[in-house]
Amino acid sequence: MFYGIAAATAALVLAALVAALLRPLALRLGVLDRRCRRPLPLLGGVAVALVTCLVAAAGEWTGHAPLSPETERLLIAAGAVAALGLIADVRRVKARFLAGGTAVAAACVVPYADTGFLLALPAIGLIVLVSVGFKALDHADGLAGTVGVLTAFGAGVCAAAEVMDELAVLLSVLAAALTGFLLLNWPPARIGLGASGSLFVGFLLASSAVTARAGHDPAPSAGVLYALTALATTDVVLVALSRRLAGRPLLRRGPDHLAHRLRRTGLTAQGATVLLGVAAFPGVLVAVLVQLGRLAATGALWVGAGALLAVFALLHIKPYGPRRHPRVPVQDSPHASGRTASSQVGGSLRVRNG
Repeated sequence: MFYGIAAATAALVLAALVAALLRPLALRLGVLDRRCRRPLPLLGGVAVALVTCLVAAAGEWTGHAPLSPETERLLIAAGAVAALGLIADVRRVKARFLAGGTAVAAACVVPYADTGFLLALPAIGLIVLVSVGFKALDHADGLAGTVGVLTAFGAGVCAAAEVMDELAVLLSVLAAALTGFLLLNWPPARIGLGASGSLFVGFLLASSAVTARAGHDPAPSAGVLYALTALATTDVVLVALSRRLAGRPLLRRGPDHLAHRLRRTGLTAQGATVLLGVAAFPGVLVAVLVQLGRLAATGALWVGAGALLAVFALLHIKPYGPRRHPRVPVQDSPHASGRTASSQVGGSLRVRNG
């Protein structure tokens, strides 16, 4: 227990420190989020992945927290996914390249002895879906990190309930590393996860959950896995439906994610992140209670019903139309007209760069 606390503390401090050190490097190299109106460095995910792997390796090297062969394989595959995401951060790559690489990594970590080949296929699909979902959650400052911390704690409890102590320690280290990263990623963020960190977090969480539930009945396991990752999958479903209904290409970026829609209702960036973090908590709690046998497996249906209602409600918030800004009346005087026109131009510049 003492080592677990020490490892989590070290991961928290190191993640914040490494992210702070990588920020100027990302600015210098131009590894920036091109979707934001302000340049946001994207090497924060490298800090999370690097610290998580190093702390876990230190536990193995010192013998205080030896890793099982399955956990070692999982960590190596997650590192490969992080490297794949780093390529996407540095250079634009097609989404199918990321999804295909993540699927190959997922195929290397699924416990086939417990799932069998037929159940391994949906398990691989779930891991890819959750990984892509966490990449999508990186659209808002602090959101992917907040949801990742909550999910890591829930998945850690599920692993501990199955007496997978090494996996539980790894997930606690991940949660601590994300917490340290959030010190620099909370709105307004100074550094972002990027594809490297978001894919790493989603892959490690989904793979760990699949490993913890392997060997149980498929239907309850599906409910637990869905409830753990409900917010990430809800965002994917919402975006897919929205773009389909609007006739937009599925892979075309747009301000149509969860936090984008909440911001259009008047919420601040911090408020949207907090609200979505609160929304993710019930799903994680239901998954933990089902795993511990304190709640029937049908409890996951309530999580799905809530997610479905949220999707239908948020679909009514139109994300693609331009926002309207109040017009400034033009005066008759030429001097006043010049001042008004300049203020309008300055105002539009502030809106675009804000």
